[in-house]
Amino acid sequence: MNFYKYLYHKRNLLFCLGLLSCTMFGCDKNLLDSVPTDRLSENIFWKSQADAELAVNALYNDLDGAEIFSLDALTDIAHVNQPFAVDAYIELGTYDASSSRLYNTWSNAYKGIGAANYFLANVGKIEGSKDETLIVRYIGEARVLRAYQYIKLAYLFGAVPLVKSPLTLQEGREIQQASLNEIYDFIDSELDQAAASLPESYTSNDVGRITRWAALGLKARADLYAGRFAASAKAAKAIIDSRRFELYPLYANLFTYAAENNKEVLLDKQFLENIYTQSVFNLLAPYSQQNGQSTYVPTKALTDIYETSSGLIITDANSGYDPKNPSKNRDSRLALSIFLDGDPLPNGAIFHPAPNSGTADAVGSTYIASTTGFNIKKYIDKKDLANPSKSGLNIILLRYAEVLLTYAEAKIELGEIDASVYDAINQVRSGRTDVKLPLVSNQLNQSQLRQQVRRERTVELAFEGLRLADIRRWKTAENVVPGKVYGITYQNNKGETAVVEAASESRVFNAKKHYLWPIPQREINLNPNLKQNPNW
Repeated sequence: MNFYKYLYHKRNLLFCLGLLSCTMFGCDKNLLDSVPTDRLSENIFWKSQADAELAVNALYNDLDGAEIFSLDALTDIAHVNQPFAVDAYIELGTYDASSSRLYNTWSNAYKGIGAANYFLANVGKIEGSKDETLIVRYIGEARVLRAYQYIKLAYLFGAVPLVKSPLTLQEGREIQQASLNEIYDFIDSELDQAAASLPESYTSNDVGRITRWAALGLKARADLYAGRFAASAKAAKAIIDSRRFELYPLYANLFTYAAENNKEVLLDKQFLENIYTQSVFNLLAPYSQQNGQSTYVPTKALTDIYETSSGLIITDANSGYDPKNPSKNRDSRLALSIFLDGDPLPNGAIFHPAPNSGTADAVGSTYIASTTGFNIKKYIDKKDLANPSKSGLNIILLRYAEVLLTYAEAKIELGEIDASVYDAINQVRSGRTDVKLPLVSNQLNQSQLRQQVRRERTVELAFEGLRLADIRRWKTAENVVPGKVYGITYQNNKGETAVVEAASESRVFNAKKHYLWPIPQREINLNPNLKQNPNW
């Protein structure tokens, strides 16, 4: 039993969530004169170690869940399937600072930050018998969960307010933005301190909590994003040298119930079927499946990045790539990550998405069917077919494959290319029973290796919410995002090979402003001290 399941059976999760309702700003002290009926009052809370446990448990609710899929849909590798969805306006470049998508991302992140700040400001009030080591651990967990939110805010919005403690309403209206460097300094400091106070692993009811390695893994990610390559490589190397983690042997099962809490996962958001749930099956499954919505769908641009089974890119004359049968003889992760024509579906039917297939999944058959003819396969577990909106499947937020590729990329950027770099890349390429690509040649130069590790990140981590940060920091978004969205290759009714073109306007990415989202206008209206990002 992991700790989310334990938490539910010990005490209703929503009970302790109410405690943290005063987050970004301080509460009105007059509200504490009487005991409220819908939340816990400070007059009766923060009395025991059990209170601290309930409060820190509540912080995990603010980790990302199904939100990660929408981030990839704002890049080249996936597409917002319905043109009237709010995310579609970001694809088309027609959004601005009034976008509800941007505001919700901002406010949800600061909700998590505010809750962590509230915990850290109050946990010291506990008196009497308590395990000091355990309290220190709880503080470490809160610091990591707060740093997680700042990593996201930094790459999406750039300079943002750095809030380290609860604010009054007036303070919230006057706070200014910290520089990006200050934010990354804070993230580094927090994660270093937290790592020193957190255990290396948990057992029984505590499985799923933040470990020392999760803190170091997020530090490696943050420092990679910040261009602090030496620090990133060091943090990743500590995880590698611990020998506590390994690649799960079957990529095909990695995102299913069968692989939960395996030794590749450093951090996930845990769920409990029918009780504390997510709706990924409902969100991503093909239309023909129970309530499948195809909300975000893969693109041809992504499928073209996968190498052939010979380890060559498809534009190489010797690759063996067949443009009339593009999924044949390819990197196995293509078919393990994406529903392709002829694949069996959870309900036992066969996936046939061609416009002329006559099936429920045929492109154009309904506005809900995939407009590219591809559907995301990760996290689509047959077990969720009967109840697609009440899945208990954990969503992975950080895993060992990312750590390996982070280490390799950081070392490449430092020019410190040695056997450990090739080993990290080749583990990802060939370290599983069902993923066996040729090893990368040790004769590649820095530029070639850079392209190799970027390609590996794209295909290995597809649909895990990391692509947007990658193309922003690589400054490649202006090259890969703009243009039409294409999908499957199929035989039309004339027997000709055709490629699906998604029925949407061309995507837009303006390098002068789209590398950062605008600060939400609502926030600027409340606090004129906030400065808008360039050209918004």
